[in-house]
Formats: sequence, C-alpha cells, structure tokens
Amino acid sequence: MRARLYRSLYSIVWWCITPLALCRLWWRGRKEPGYRQHMAERLGFYPALKPTSPQTPSRSFLWVHAVSVGETRAAEPLIDALLAAYPQHTILLTHMTATGRATGKALFGTSLRVLQSYLPYDTGWMVGRFLHHFSPQLCVLMETEVWPNLIAQCARYKVPVALVNARLSERSLRRGMKFETLMRAAASGVSCVAAQTPEDAERLQQLGAKNVQVTGNIKFDVTPSEKLLQLGATLRQQIGTRPVLLCASTREGEEALILDALTAINPSDLVENLLLVIVPRHPQRFDEVANLITAHNLPMMRRSALGDASIGSECKVMLGDSMGEMFAYYAAADIAFIGGSLLPLGGQNLIEACAVGKPVLIGPSSFNFAAVTEQAIGVGAALRVADAVDMLTAAQELFRDHARRDAMAQCAANFGHLHNGAASRTVLLLAPFV
Repeated sequence: MRARLYRSLYSIVWWCITPLALCRLWWRGRKEPGYRQHMAERLGFYPALKPTSPQTPSRSFLWVHAVSVGETRAAEPLIDALLAAYPQHTILLTHMTATGRATGKALFGTSLRVLQSYLPYDTGWMVGRFLHHFSPQLCVLMETEVWPNLIAQCARYKVPVALVNARLSERSLRRGMKFETLMRAAASGVSCVAAQTPEDAERLQQLGAKNVQVTGNIKFDVTPSEKLLQLGATLRQQIGTRPVLLCASTREGEEALILDALTAINPSDLVENLLLVIVPRHPQRFDEVANLITAHNLPMMRRSALGDASIGSECKVMLGDSMGEMFAYYAAADIAFIGGSLLPLGGQNLIEACAVGKPVLIGPSSFNFAAVTEQAIGVGAALRVADAVDMLTAAQELFRDHARRDAMAQCAANFGHLHNGAASRTVLLLAPFV
C-alpha cells in the first residue's frame, strides 16, 4: 500500500516534468536532430507494426532496453545470442537517447528481426500503451535501468522482467536507499538478475532484488568487426609510424585539462612527433572541442574532413568527430586513455580497448566500472594515473619503453579473452522466462 502511494506521487512528478522534458528534447535537437525524431514514441504512441514477411504476419517480441550508447554496444552479443537461440522471435530494442538509437541502427539496421523504438517516459499510462502495443514476452533491462512504473506495468501485463549485465556501485546503492520503499518494490518485481560481479550481486540484493546470479560482464563478449578493424588499419596508414595517444570518450572539462597539460610540456621532453587523438563521448560537443583545440594553438585535423588524405607531421591533434568508429580509433592507437575518469564522473568502459590489445591509462575516478578497472590494473593491462599531467607522463614513459608497452598490450588482450562467455550464460538464465 505504501509502495503504491509512493509510486503514485512518483507518477505525478513525471506528469509535471514531461512538458519540460519534451522542451529539453527539442532544445537538444538543435545540435542532435535525432532528439526531434520519433517524439510521439516517448509518450507511448507507436506506428502500426509491419510483418517481417508474408509468412510471419505477427511478431513475438523479446524486448531489450539499452538506454544509451554504452548499454547498446554491450547488448550486441546478447542480442546476437537471443536471435540465434530464438529464431521465431523479433528483438524489440528500446533506448532513451538519440545516440543510443543511432548506435543500435549502426549495429542492427540491416536486420529484419530487430525493431528499434524509444521507451516512453515512466508513467503507468505511457508504459501501459507501450506494452499493449508490442505485447513482449520478456523484458530485458541492461545494467541499471530499474524503473518503478515500468516494472509495475510489466507485472500487470504478466511480462517477466530480467535485469542483465547488472551493476550497482556503493554510491548508487546509497542513492537508491534514499527512496527505499519505491526502489525495493521495483527491485522485488524483477524476475531474475544477472549481475556482473559478486559485489554487484550483494548490493542488488540489499536493494531488494531476488533470484540474483553472477554471470559476468557481457561487454567482454563484444568483439570488433572486421570492417572496423580494417578501418583502423587504414587510419593507421594515414597517420604513419608516429606514436598515437588516444583519449577516448572524454567528457566536458577533461579536454581542457589534457590540452593544458600538453601545451605546458616542453616540446623537447615530448616523445617525438606525438599525435594526440581526442574522441569526445557526446557528439554535440564536437565543435566545442574543436574550438578548444584551436584556442590552444595546436594544429588540428578533424576525422570527418580526413577523407583519403594522410595526416602530416604538422598536425598535433586529431579530433575524432565520428560516430560508431571507436574500435577503429583503438585499433589505430598505441596507447588508450579512458575518459570520464579525470573528473569525478565514474569513468567509462575500458574493455573495448583491452579487446583490441591496447595498453590502458585511466584516471582516479572509475566508480562506474570499479571492479573491471581494478581487475585490469591487477593483471597489468592498465595503469592508474592521478591527473592529466600524470597521464601524459605515463604515456611518454610507455612510448619510450617498448618492451613494457608490448607487455601491457599482451596483458590487455589476455584480459579481454579471459572473461568471455557472459552472453551465453545470460541466455541460459533467461530461458525459463521465454
């Protein structure tokens, strides 16, 4: 009764902020047109479903919700495994961000068995319309997406809910416990949980989750496509033999720290002909970062303007202003720094860098990926750095010590291969609910 009251208040808040949320989408759409597309879906209105073929006039959906880019990439091996295990089913892949949807289109856009959509805002009425329209057999939430009304409506429509590749940091647990009644009711409504680590499993159980099993991190099963590896090899040819330091998935404020540190170093102390590649995590910041590089008086080339040209020695920074090419950037680099970790933002995923066999540098903040980061450091695949200056210093040392860099690269590749198999274990866990 108390949980229902809190959920009603929660729904009222959602109804009040929905006009503001729509205005924010329209505003973001100035730089990212994807946010102005399919807006009706966010309110629970969807176009009529089309049959996959004349032989299959109706669809049986397995619903996977991947909120943004990282979750969508992580979902790829799980979706591939589900498509193989259940050939008569279609995957309904939902997102909340335009970049997540664009990533899903890049991964599955040619498949007739993957249908993409936005998940509506978390009000009972909107989620109910979504469930009535698609009638999924199973709801699979990626990582941390526990929404009270979604889970309540799934119970009403008799749709089992699974939380997979689940992670929960101490910080997130403390936040969740501030709304204990609401979150415990939601967590207890999840049919099964596939946790990344035993620590995640324990924290999820503290939040009220039941039937929790440790299946590992599905991101270890993400493998770079031959197309992206070939693109990386081509990019490397355009760069030449000069040393390449990649700063991947950088967040606002980090680029300035890195560029300040770079310009403060005496050129004679830098490894000769270093090329710094910066790939911001959010595409709406590409122009902002380009202006920042220019303001530091560093000769720059944008990936989008590169074409078939070579990158001359006069270029000091390349801006990775493209989507869906992260594996190519990793393949073209010698050392990878993982963004989101210089500032207290919790870091980003380092598994993709390890999968391509690249030595990893990561800053002091990595609470979003705490376990995997510590494991990578422990096996010698990654190094922790204190700040931007320390990051550049560590990179210089690795560039000059080829044996150590090669050893880290091998450790990274081994680390990536060692933890494979989470996707198949997760499919086995989901089998009773399909």
